[in-house]
Amino acid sequence: MMDNKMIIEGSLENVDGGFAFQGRLPYYRGLGLSMVEDIEVSVDGEPVAREAIRFSVRGKTYTLDEMETVYDDRWNFGEKATIIVLKDGGLKPGSYRIGFGTRLRISYLPMVPTTRDTKELALAA
Repeated sequence: MMDNKMIIEGSLENVDGGFAFQGRLPYYRGLGLSMVEDIEVSVDGEPVAREAIRFSVRGKTYTLDEMETVYDDRWNFGEKATIIVLKDGGLKPGSYRIGFGTRLRISYLPMVPTTRDTKELALAA
């Protein structure tokens, strides 16, 4: 798995309703969105509530609950998805330790792999 390549450096930004960063699928093949069992985000070690996380790819945005039943969309290998965190006012300019984890359902694996990456990302003023 490619855990050290999950978070795209330099991608942290404030967006309408919160902040976002880009991430890659830590798997050598694409997966249907329903096979992404969970996404975890933390900021400076503080976990973000699942309900505050959104996943966006190719112009479509989903809650994590919605992704459980999305059978007609994929997260392709190497594709940059936008991970959005709902937070009033977003983040103040500065440096943040962003954690990003995924739990994937892969049919031929006897366990559910959870892969994590953490990077220091800066948010410009």
